[in-house]
Amino acid sequence: MYRTHDCNQLRASDIGARAKLAGWVRMHRNLGGVVFLDLRDREGLTQVVFRPEQNLAVTEFARTLGQEDVIEVSGRVAARITGMANPNLPTGEIELVADDLRILNRADVLPFPIEGDPANEDLRLSYRYFDLRRPQLSRNLRMRHRITKVTRDYLDSQGFVEIETPILSKSTPEGARDFLVPSRITPGRFYALPQAPQQYKQLLMVGGIEKYFQIAKCFRDEDLRADRQPEFTQIDIEASFVVPEDIFALVEGMLAAIFRGSRGVEIATPFPRLTYREAMEQFGSDKPDRRFAIHLVDLADVFATSIFKMFRGALDSGGSVKAINAKQFAGITTGQLEDLTTMAKLHGAKGLVFIKVENGEWKSPIVKFFTAEEKAALMAKLEIDEGDLILFAADKWEVVCEVLGRLRLRVAELQKLTENSDALDFLWVTEFPLMAFDP
Repeated sequence: MYRTHDCNQLRASDIGARAKLAGWVRMHRNLGGVVFLDLRDREGLTQVVFRPEQNLAVTEFARTLGQEDVIEVSGRVAARITGMANPNLPTGEIELVADDLRILNRADVLPFPIEGDPANEDLRLSYRYFDLRRPQLSRNLRMRHRITKVTRDYLDSQGFVEIETPILSKSTPEGARDFLVPSRITPGRFYALPQAPQQYKQLLMVGGIEKYFQIAKCFRDEDLRADRQPEFTQIDIEASFVVPEDIFALVEGMLAAIFRGSRGVEIATPFPRLTYREAMEQFGSDKPDRRFAIHLVDLADVFATSIFKMFRGALDSGGSVKAINAKQFAGITTGQLEDLTTMAKLHGAKGLVFIKVENGEWKSPIVKFFTAEEKAALMAKLEIDEGDLILFAADKWEVVCEVLGRLRLRVAELQKLTENSDALDFLWVTEFPLMAFDP
């Protein structure tokens, strides 16, 4: 037996009992002849003490230990010295006074500090087994396990059956390129890895299974992006004899169970809903971040008779004029403004029109084209105050929403409006368009 307890198990109630632990040496200290070390396993930490007056040979052996050596240690549980308890550690009231030590594996020179956050990702991947010992990654893996377990338990309670579908299958039209696997038996023919279990779950419905789910591996041969990768896992659900409200309720209940089981957080249900049109009109995105109060404001009524050709031309051609108010951001730097302009052009705008409100003055070359009535209407609709930055877009409706939606997110990032935010804002976006016009 390598251990009788894990490194997060011993408490004050165990004082006087013998225990055996095994794990990795997290920290090693030699203080006045006494050797202290923190022993770590996946559950937590326990302080181990080697005292020369109790066992000189074992203490001398302990002096040879290095960080990340793997050891097995036995001894008696004792209370920590008065004033030395660690209230931030579950095992902080006790220590293990060791009388036996066995080294299971010596560690080589460490590639990077395990307690840090190494910036060299290639180095981390080269030593992935070591990287996985870092507390953050270990927590992530265990969090994923809890999420998967809660998902299975919840869907099982709702009558769903988990069914594995084939990984090697025939290529079928999907939204991305397939990963292809050559067939050894039939040269020149290929299997495709599934982009989603779409056809199989439809077969299951026709076959009378009625309620299916799968924690499904999916593969898409496409370029990496922030929200795209070649291999990913999805919670795949299909059901027969249901209406949209059934699916809304099912998924809301599943997410509530997941957050309760994995994070101990209660989330409010039912979730609010916006149509696709409403989301684009208000936030310029079909997956809006509503944690900060910057909204797209329609200005068609303000500039319907404007002499400013850019705005009037967009409206006369059936387009749109909108703006966002970046509160207290008139002090934007030249570099940041150039960044926003580049982003606007990248997403279809011909440029970026803006107004800075500084020292009671509206600073922009376009202000000379506004009437007093237009300025008053702008001030009222956008709630303009001293220090604000107003960003405009005038073009086709789709372009205007896309451009301002992107600028809105970038402004929030520059102003750090959601930095360190732990707000949970669930939302259904409904009534997506089936097709988009392609001239």
